[in-house]
Amino acid sequence: MSSLRVQVEGVGVWSPAVADFAALRGLLQGDAIAATAARPPGTALSPNERRRAPESVLVAMEVAAQAVAMSGRAADTLACVFASAYGDQATTDYMCRVLARAPAELSPTRFHNSVHNASAGYWTIAANCRAPSSAVCAGHASFGAGLLEAAVQACADDRAVLLVCSDTAGIGPLGELIGCTRPFGSALVLSPCRDIGAPAWMLATVAQTPSHAPLPQTCTAWMHDNPSAASLPLLALLARGGGECVLALSDRSGLRVEMEMVA
Repeated sequence: MSSLRVQVEGVGVWSPAVADFAALRGLLQGDAIAATAARPPGTALSPNERRRAPESVLVAMEVAAQAVAMSGRAADTLACVFASAYGDQATTDYMCRVLARAPAELSPTRFHNSVHNASAGYWTIAANCRAPSSAVCAGHASFGAGLLEAAVQACADDRAVLLVCSDTAGIGPLGELIGCTRPFGSALVLSPCRDIGAPAWMLATVAQTPSHAPLPQTCTAWMHDNPSAASLPLLALLARGGGECVLALSDRSGLRVEMEMVA
């Protein structure tokens, strides 16, 4: 594949330890962790939707809103790609338990939240967005696969694209099997590279395993405990203003991301 060149116009990050990209930048520079709220505020949703939305949706909505606000773009114009390794694990556990015990008691609302593109649905409705949307799942490589999908769309369609990647902690037997123990989400607004003198990101598929510059131990632990935290090497490059990394794209290939300046 020939390389793709995109610009990052907006960034969003949320976990119980970092409330936004500024907090992550501080952590990477050695600042102490300041705990955030237990759940994201979900202000992009109406009060009724906010009350019934699961944590997986709240995390995705929070980082999406942060990235769009930073970009200055109108949310209703952005195509979007939502990536997640496991979707809403708590809802999946609930569905399995109820279906095994008393199928007639299954909640229609919980069933509605169980589909893998639930976050994309909540976002497009809340933002009144009729632009294309898609959902991506690639296990531990979900962020890399989502990034490639968003970059291809941005370059092929000559438009800005919102990428969101998030996962929340699992519970029950599935949670024990998967080992995802903490929530984490990030989002990027990407656009085709145009601005002279602006930092551009060059993406190309490679036959390499993931690699990146050293990260703080806290970030390394997050990457171990949540597959969506695979975005952290790229977020660190954005925070530091340059460098390169290789993200997992599948079990056999990687996605090299390198920062360059547009001449």
